[in-house]
Amino acid sequence: MFNYKRIGAWIGATMVCAAVGLYAATLKDSGHMKEKQCVSCHLAGTQTSAESASKLVASEEALCRDCHPNSVRASHPSGFAPRRALPAAFPLDWKGDLTCSTCHLVHNPKATRTRGAGDARALCMACHDAAFFASMKEGGGSIVQSGHLGSGIRLGTAAMDSYSLQCLGCHSGEWAGNPGMVVDRNGVSRHGSGAANHPIGRIYREAERFGGYRPQALLSKKVWLPEGKVGCVSCHETYKKQHGKLVMSNRGSALCMECHDI
Repeated sequence: MFNYKRIGAWIGATMVCAAVGLYAATLKDSGHMKEKQCVSCHLAGTQTSAESASKLVASEEALCRDCHPNSVRASHPSGFAPRRALPAAFPLDWKGDLTCSTCHLVHNPKATRTRGAGDARALCMACHDAAFFASMKEGGGSIVQSGHLGSGIRLGTAAMDSYSLQCLGCHSGEWAGNPGMVVDRNGVSRHGSGAANHPIGRIYREAERFGGYRPQALLSKKVWLPEGKVGCVSCHETYKKQHGKLVMSNRGSALCMECHDI
Protein backbone atom coordinates (compact mmCIF):
# COMPACT_ATOMS: atom_id res chain seq x y z
CA MET A 1 0.00 0.00 0.00
CA PHE A 2 1.32 3.39 -0.93
CA ASN A 3 2.39 5.82 1.79
CA TYR A 4 0.97 8.99 0.25
CA LYS A 5 2.37 11.22 3.01
CA ARG A 6 5.91 9.95 2.42
CA ILE A 7 5.55 10.27 -1.36
CA GLY A 8 4.16 13.79 -0.94
CA ALA A 9 7.07 14.76 1.31
CA TRP A 10 9.56 13.32 -1.20
CA ILE A 11 7.96 15.23 -4.09
CA GLY A 12 7.96 18.43 -2.02
CA ALA A 13 11.63 18.04 -1.13
CA THR A 14 12.49 17.32 -4.76
CA MET A 15 10.70 20.47 -5.89
CA VAL A 16 12.53 22.58 -3.30
CA CYS A 17 15.91 21.17 -4.38
CA ALA A 18 15.02 21.78 -8.02
CA ALA A 19 14.00 25.35 -7.26
CA VAL A 20 17.24 26.06 -5.38
CA GLY A 21 19.23 24.44 -8.18
CA LEU A 22 17.41 26.48 -10.78
CA TYR A 23 17.99 29.65 -8.73
CA ALA A 24 21.73 28.95 -8.48
CA ALA A 25 21.97 28.02 -12.15
CA THR A 26 20.19 31.22 -13.15
CA LEU A 27 22.71 33.30 -11.19
CA LYS A 28 25.67 31.36 -12.54
CA ASP A 29 24.57 31.76 -16.15
CA SER A 30 23.85 35.49 -15.91
CA GLY A 31 26.20 37.83 -17.76
CA HIS A 32 27.24 40.03 -14.86
CA MET A 33 29.60 38.19 -12.49
CA LYS A 34 29.33 35.06 -14.63
CA GLU A 35 32.92 34.14 -13.81
CA LYS A 36 32.45 34.66 -10.05
CA GLN A 37 31.81 31.73 -7.74
CA CYS A 38 28.80 31.99 -5.41
CA VAL A 39 31.08 31.62 -2.39
CA SER A 40 32.87 34.83 -3.42
CA CYS A 41 29.91 36.82 -2.15
CA HIS A 42 27.36 34.57 -0.46
CA LEU A 43 27.85 32.90 2.91
CA ALA A 44 25.84 29.89 1.75
CA GLY A 45 28.04 29.43 -1.33
CA THR A 46 26.55 26.98 -3.83
CA GLN A 47 23.64 26.37 -1.44
CA THR A 48 22.48 29.98 -1.77
CA SER A 49 18.72 30.36 -2.06
CA ALA A 50 16.46 33.35 -2.55
CA GLU A 51 15.97 33.45 1.22
CA SER A 52 19.69 33.37 2.10
CA ALA A 53 20.99 35.48 -0.79
CA SER A 54 21.19 38.64 1.34
CA LYS A 55 23.71 37.07 3.74
CA LEU A 56 27.06 38.13 2.28
CA VAL A 57 30.69 37.62 3.25
CA ALA A 58 31.22 41.41 3.33
CA SER A 59 29.31 44.61 2.63
CA GLU A 60 28.05 45.10 -0.91
CA GLU A 61 30.24 48.17 -1.28
CA ALA A 62 33.36 46.13 -0.45
CA LEU A 63 32.34 43.29 -2.76
CA CYS A 64 31.50 45.56 -5.71
CA ARG A 65 34.83 47.37 -5.31
CA ASP A 66 36.63 44.12 -6.16
CA CYS A 67 35.70 44.67 -9.81
CA HIS A 68 34.66 48.33 -9.74
CA PRO A 69 37.39 49.95 -7.60
CA ASN A 70 35.98 53.48 -7.81
CA SER A 71 32.31 52.55 -7.99
CA VAL A 72 31.46 54.15 -4.64
CA ARG A 73 33.94 57.01 -4.52
CA ALA A 74 32.37 59.28 -7.17
CA SER A 75 28.85 57.95 -7.02
CA HIS A 76 25.54 58.22 -5.26
CA PRO A 77 26.21 57.53 -1.55
CA SER A 78 25.78 53.90 -0.53
CA GLY A 79 26.00 51.84 2.64
CA PHE A 80 23.80 54.06 4.81
CA ALA A 81 20.29 54.00 6.24
CA PRO A 82 18.10 56.49 4.31
CA ARG A 83 16.04 58.91 6.37
CA ARG A 84 13.06 58.60 4.05
CA ALA A 85 11.04 55.56 3.06
CA LEU A 86 11.94 54.24 -0.38
CA PRO A 87 9.52 52.70 -2.89
CA ALA A 88 9.14 48.93 -2.60
CA ALA A 89 10.87 48.52 -5.97
CA PHE A 90 14.13 49.69 -4.38
CA PRO A 91 14.90 47.27 -1.52
CA LEU A 92 17.24 47.95 1.39
CA ASP A 93 19.56 45.29 2.80
CA TRP A 94 18.96 43.33 6.00
CA LYS A 95 20.39 46.22 8.08
CA GLY A 96 18.05 48.72 6.46
CA ASP A 97 20.90 50.25 4.44
CA LEU A 98 20.76 51.55 0.88
CA THR A 99 23.30 49.50 -1.08
CA CYS A 100 24.41 48.86 -4.66
CA SER A 101 21.57 46.37 -5.19
CA THR A 102 18.99 48.92 -4.06
CA CYS A 103 19.31 50.42 -7.54
CA HIS A 104 21.07 47.66 -9.50
CA LEU A 105 19.94 44.16 -10.46
CA VAL A 106 23.36 42.69 -9.78
CA HIS A 107 22.72 39.31 -11.44
CA ASN A 108 21.14 40.76 -14.56
CA PRO A 109 22.93 39.92 -17.84
CA LYS A 110 23.51 43.65 -18.31
CA ALA A 111 25.78 44.89 -15.54
CA THR A 112 24.39 48.43 -15.71
CA ARG A 113 20.72 47.39 -15.51
CA THR A 114 18.89 49.37 -12.87
CA ARG A 115 15.59 48.76 -11.14
CA GLY A 116 12.48 50.57 -12.23
CA ALA A 117 11.80 51.89 -15.69
CA GLY A 118 12.72 55.04 -17.52
CA ASP A 119 15.83 57.20 -17.85
CA ALA A 120 18.31 58.36 -15.23
CA ARG A 121 16.13 61.27 -14.14
CA ALA A 122 13.16 58.96 -13.60
CA LEU A 123 15.36 56.73 -11.43
CA CYS A 124 16.41 59.70 -9.29
CA MET A 125 12.88 61.02 -8.98
CA ALA A 126 11.64 57.64 -7.75
CA CYS A 127 13.20 58.48 -4.37
CA HIS A 128 13.93 62.22 -4.43
CA ASP A 129 11.41 65.00 -4.89
CA ALA A 130 11.83 68.03 -7.13
CA ALA A 131 12.63 70.27 -4.14
CA PHE A 132 15.75 68.22 -3.41
CA PHE A 133 17.27 69.17 -6.77
CA ALA A 134 15.75 72.66 -6.94
CA SER A 135 17.87 73.68 -3.94
CA MET A 136 21.07 73.02 -5.91
CA LYS A 137 22.73 75.81 -7.88
CA GLU A 138 22.16 74.14 -11.24
CA GLY A 139 19.00 72.30 -10.36
CA GLY A 140 20.87 69.03 -9.97
CA GLY A 141 21.51 68.89 -13.70
CA SER A 142 25.11 67.76 -13.21
CA ILE A 143 24.21 64.67 -11.22
CA VAL A 144 20.80 63.66 -12.60
CA GLN A 145 22.56 61.96 -15.48
CA SER A 146 23.84 58.78 -13.88
CA GLY A 147 24.28 57.27 -10.43
CA HIS A 148 28.01 57.11 -11.11
CA LEU A 149 30.63 59.46 -12.42
CA GLY A 150 33.27 57.78 -14.57
CA SER A 151 32.29 54.25 -13.56
CA GLY A 152 34.83 52.53 -15.77
CA ILE A 153 34.09 54.66 -18.84
CA ARG A 154 37.15 55.46 -20.90
CA LEU A 155 36.84 58.42 -23.21
CA GLY A 156 40.11 58.02 -25.11
CA THR A 157 42.45 60.79 -24.03
CA ALA A 158 45.94 60.64 -22.60
CA ALA A 159 45.85 64.13 -21.12
CA MET A 160 42.81 64.22 -18.84
CA ASP A 161 41.20 61.66 -16.55
CA SER A 162 37.77 60.35 -17.50
CA TYR A 163 36.10 61.96 -14.48
CA SER A 164 37.21 65.46 -15.45
CA LEU A 165 36.09 64.88 -19.03
CA GLN A 166 32.61 64.01 -17.83
CA CYS A 167 32.56 67.06 -15.56
CA LEU A 168 33.42 69.23 -18.56
CA GLY A 169 30.56 67.65 -20.48
CA CYS A 170 28.23 69.85 -18.41
CA HIS A 171 30.45 72.52 -16.91
CA SER A 172 32.29 73.61 -20.06
CA GLY A 173 29.24 75.64 -21.08
CA GLU A 174 26.72 77.79 -19.26
CA TRP A 175 24.41 75.59 -17.19
CA ALA A 176 21.19 76.92 -15.71
CA GLY A 177 22.57 80.46 -15.73
CA ASN A 178 25.88 79.54 -14.11
CA PRO A 179 29.09 80.49 -15.96
CA GLY A 180 30.97 77.53 -17.33
CA MET A 181 34.59 76.48 -17.15
CA VAL A 182 37.21 76.23 -19.87
CA VAL A 183 40.53 74.42 -19.99
CA ASP A 184 43.12 76.44 -21.89
CA ARG A 185 45.88 75.08 -24.14
CA ASN A 186 48.22 74.85 -21.13
CA GLY A 187 45.81 72.51 -19.33
CA VAL A 188 44.69 75.15 -16.81
CA SER A 189 41.04 75.00 -15.77
CA ARG A 190 39.58 78.50 -15.67
CA HIS A 191 36.38 78.81 -13.67
CA GLY A 192 33.81 81.20 -15.07
CA SER A 193 32.66 81.90 -11.52
CA GLY A 194 35.98 83.53 -10.70
CA ALA A 195 37.15 80.71 -8.45
CA ALA A 196 40.85 79.85 -8.39
CA ASN A 197 42.26 78.49 -11.64
CA HIS A 198 44.28 75.29 -11.51
CA PRO A 199 45.98 72.84 -13.91
CA ILE A 200 44.24 69.52 -14.44
CA GLY A 201 45.34 66.42 -16.31
CA ARG A 202 48.84 66.59 -14.80
CA ILE A 203 50.41 63.41 -13.40
CA TYR A 204 51.10 64.21 -9.78
CA ARG A 205 54.24 62.10 -9.37
CA GLU A 206 55.86 63.86 -12.33
CA ALA A 207 55.15 67.24 -10.73
CA GLU A 208 56.36 65.89 -7.39
CA ARG A 209 59.79 65.16 -8.90
CA PHE A 210 60.23 68.83 -9.78
CA GLY A 211 59.94 69.76 -6.10
CA GLY A 212 57.52 72.00 -4.25
CA TYR A 213 54.95 69.26 -3.73
CA ARG A 214 54.28 66.89 -0.85
CA PRO A 215 54.88 63.17 -1.52
CA GLN A 216 51.76 61.55 -2.95
CA ALA A 217 51.83 58.90 -0.24
CA LEU A 218 51.33 61.61 2.41
CA LEU A 219 48.30 63.28 0.83
CA SER A 220 44.95 63.14 2.59
CA LYS A 221 42.66 60.36 1.38
CA LYS A 222 40.15 63.10 0.60
CA VAL A 223 42.41 64.36 -2.20
CA TRP A 224 41.83 61.83 -4.95
CA LEU A 225 44.13 61.56 -7.96
CA PRO A 226 42.24 59.45 -10.52
CA GLU A 227 44.69 57.66 -12.79
CA GLY A 228 47.41 59.43 -10.80
CA LYS A 229 46.35 62.79 -12.23
CA VAL A 230 45.11 66.04 -10.77
CA GLY A 231 41.49 66.43 -11.85
CA CYS A 232 38.18 68.00 -10.92
CA VAL A 233 37.44 65.33 -8.30
CA SER A 234 40.80 65.99 -6.63
CA CYS A 235 39.30 69.14 -5.13
CA HIS A 236 35.53 68.85 -5.63
CA GLU A 237 32.91 66.42 -4.34
CA THR A 238 30.35 65.24 -6.84
CA TYR A 239 27.36 63.37 -5.41
CA LYS A 240 26.53 65.76 -2.60
CA LYS A 241 23.54 68.02 -2.10
CA GLN A 242 26.05 70.87 -2.33
CA HIS A 243 27.37 69.69 -5.67
CA GLY A 244 30.96 70.80 -6.29
CA LYS A 245 31.76 71.38 -2.62
CA LEU A 246 35.48 71.28 -1.83
CA VAL A 247 36.68 67.95 -0.46
CA MET A 248 38.01 69.81 2.59
CA SER A 249 38.02 73.36 3.87
CA ASN A 250 40.49 75.72 2.23
CA ARG A 251 40.57 77.98 5.24
CA GLY A 252 44.13 79.20 5.63
CA SER A 253 44.82 77.56 2.23
CA ALA A 254 44.52 74.14 3.91
CA LEU A 255 43.40 72.38 0.73
CA CYS A 256 46.09 74.05 -1.37
CA MET A 257 48.77 73.18 1.14
CA GLU A 258 47.65 69.56 1.15
CA CYS A 259 49.61 69.21 -2.14
CA HIS A 260 51.82 72.28 -2.36
CA ASP A 261 54.88 72.33 -0.12
CA ILE A 262 56.35 75.81 -0.30
